Amino acid sequence: MVAVLCRRVGAQHIDVVEDAVQSALMAALESWTVSGPPDNPSAWLFRVAHNDVVGALRQRTRRRHLLEQYTKEAIDTREKDSELFLAKEVQDDLLRMLFVCCDEAIPEQSQLVLALKTLCGFDSREIALRLFISEANVYKRLARARNQLRKFPPRTDGPSETQFASRLSAVRKILYLLFTEGYLSSHAETAIRRELCNEAIRLANILAEHPIGETPETFALLALMHLHAARMPARQDGSGGLVLLEEQDRDLWDREEIQVGLAWLARSAQGDVFSRYHAEAGIAAEHCLAPSLQETRWEKVVEFYSQLERIAP
Repeated sequence: MVAVLCRRVGAQHIDVVEDAVQSALMAALESWTVSGPPDNPSAWLFRVAHNDVVGALRQRTRRRHLLEQYTKEAIDTREKDSELFLAKEVQDDLLRMLFVCCDEAIPEQSQLVLALKTLCGFDSREIALRLFISEANVYKRLARARNQLRKFPPRTDGPSETQFASRLSAVRKILYLLFTEGYLSSHAETAIRRELCNEAIRLANILAEHPIGETPETFALLALMHLHAARMPARQDGSGGLVLLEEQDRDLWDREEIQVGLAWLARSAQGDVFSRYHAEAGIAAEHCLAPSLQETRWEKVVEFYSQLERIAP
């Protein structure tokens, strides 16, 4: 929802959009508790958030021309339009906004903070843990990124083809961090957050289908995600705790998921590029293909780790 509204009104208004979405969720909590959810909850949330955005922009007289243009097209949005938004816009808009967040004018660490906080739903503590920075730095970098977007508003229809290509590496890193948080959660009470892994895989698939994103590094990232996801059914015990590799029941591993990962790994081998995603996917593949811990080709695992250390020390 944040991504769609940002595309419509401009990423420079991301603070207004975030506030509107949060207000819509709070309104839903109050209203639905009393009267129950509507027939189309998502459309209801979108309409409420949309109306809040329009109201907030109306108060910003310096942006009156933007408001007039936007409201002519969207202020009378009907439920049918909201359903269209839900069915067709989210995937493309979310990916587009990831590229917007990776604007070269924004420092790389601030890009990551902005994308993880605004689009991926990470809280400040999660971001701090994943980027090895303090929470205070998270807030500072988020503020810098938002200020930069306000000063230099990006195109509402998304980056140009050249910008897509130059920002591709940063977008892959965001998807990698999103998957990592799901695979090994920073939440003490939730060791694995499968919904984050699924979302990262979904976005990576969309990226791989785009002509610019159709690269060996993207394929290797997808291979890594699928190979790790294949072992998830065996990574938790009955109480939700993590199970070490040597203690996992390999019969629980998802063999179909492994085959998907291996197929992406094969595609990633086309070309001369060898990235950290190739090395990590290679390690994951060795574990997935080994009949047992003792039969693992440890010499290959060590080789991949050596390559990974050279690429990403």
